[in-house]
Amino acid sequence: MGTPDFAAVSLRRLLDAKHQVLGVVTQPDRPRGRGLKLTPSPVKTVALAHRLPVFQPERLPEDTLMEFLTTTRPEVIVVVAYGLLIPPVLLSLPTHGCVNVHASLLPKYRGAAPIQAALLNGETTTGITTMRMDKGWDTGDLFLTRRVPIDPDENFGQLHDRLAAIGGEVLLETLDGIAAGTIEPVPQNHQEANYVPKLTEKDFLLPWEESTLSLHNRIRAFSPFPGARTYLNGETLKIWAASPGMGWFGLKEAKPGTIGVVTKEEGGGLPVRSGDGVLLLTQIQSPGKKRLPILQFMAGNPLTAGTMLSTD
Repeated sequence: MGTPDFAAVSLRRLLDAKHQVLGVVTQPDRPRGRGLKLTPSPVKTVALAHRLPVFQPERLPEDTLMEFLTTTRPEVIVVVAYGLLIPPVLLSLPTHGCVNVHASLLPKYRGAAPIQAALLNGETTTGITTMRMDKGWDTGDLFLTRRVPIDPDENFGQLHDRLAAIGGEVLLETLDGIAAGTIEPVPQNHQEANYVPKLTEKDFLLPWEESTLSLHNRIRAFSPFPGARTYLNGETLKIWAASPGMGWFGLKEAKPGTIGVVTKEEGGGLPVRSGDGVLLLTQIQSPGKKRLPILQFMAGNPLTAGTMLSTD
């Protein structure tokens, strides 16, 4: 049971391993792109390529799926970024329950956006956890964990892809251990738990009064999707890459959000005053245009020093 690219990686690993995949459950096709064409999820695409039965219920439980599961009697249901709460009737159906792959070191960062949360908070380490699911959100007993260091300049896309690959490895280790009877789940320390809610449009905005490091982390957390945002004269700009500036670039007395002068000596970064220093913007996108390195952007969109960026 899974939906996005992160889950598709685990499905591929299962298909390459000795475990038999009986079928796949994924979210219904959704409209995507400019034409809003109905598009299958990455997990469905992999499943169809391997001629697996595919189920796409709007909600759980669903009669056709339940009939399939009660007939095939799976030993384990693997759940990776599926998107719906698994009801008790499914949690108790497999012999060994439902095994989930989660992209954090549980009990830290339960919820829908653990990778972004780790980057937003400037974590230097995150990881993968497998657990036996219960009726709560990411509250089940833990099987295995794998710690993963985060590079200071790593963005969401890079970390996502690394964790997806490691998630597939840890999933196979977990299933092999269950089959061999060599691992048993242990309860989480719920006193150490925190929960990450779904992201909103407000999370993507860059509050220039925050620290340089905080702004840098926010940009990393939302690149390459959906993009951190700021406003210039009422127009949205997406900021895809930046780096902390060394020095003040003439902005020491300026208000947060004030633009300075681009200097090629600093790699062409556009200096912007933050709450405690300067952030150098290195890749920007105007509405309807391509993402551009700052020097190319400035060639077609000259910005005057002293111009203000804002959150509205």
